[in-house]
Amino acid sequence: MNFKKLIRVIPDFPQEGISFKDITTLLKDGEAYQAAIDQLAEFARKREIDLIAGPEARGFVVGTPLAYALGVGFVPIRKSGKLPAETIQATYDLEYGKDALAVHKDAIQPGQKVLIADDLLATGGTIATTIKLIEQLGGEVVGAAFFIELSYLNGREKLPGVDVFSLVTY
Repeated sequence: MNFKKLIRVIPDFPQEGISFKDITTLLKDGEAYQAAIDQLAEFARKREIDLIAGPEARGFVVGTPLAYALGVGFVPIRKSGKLPAETIQATYDLEYGKDALAVHKDAIQPGQKVLIADDLLATGGTIATTIKLIEQLGGEVVGAAFFIELSYLNGREKLPGVDVFSLVTY
């Protein structure tokens, strides 16, 4: 399936010079959404994973159906202050400042194999922070799967040793 033709490109959003890749057009097509999750599942099955972790918010849209398809649990990685139980957190740099991600302390047990799922790999900052959190809890990141990769932003360079799979590359 040609997923690229199902992704709407919006010029100058959210600011001038950015070419935003909108997955909502893929998500509303049930056959395409299912095919996308099926392809990510095929990649994930080879890794014998215990859990899927997905960063807020579109990582939930990719990660939860993937976890369901594989019969494994899902771990939400949220913005700081959004999870109700005890958490650990890690900060990362944004273009104009810093942000933080958090995960429940009991979400991942030492030795569990975790695959990260998200809609987009861009600069790699969010995913590198997600990896840091997983590893702090003793989890082993066995791969990362994305709908889209913006290869010109070199996000893979921030994920050394991580097996990365993307449906579509720009």
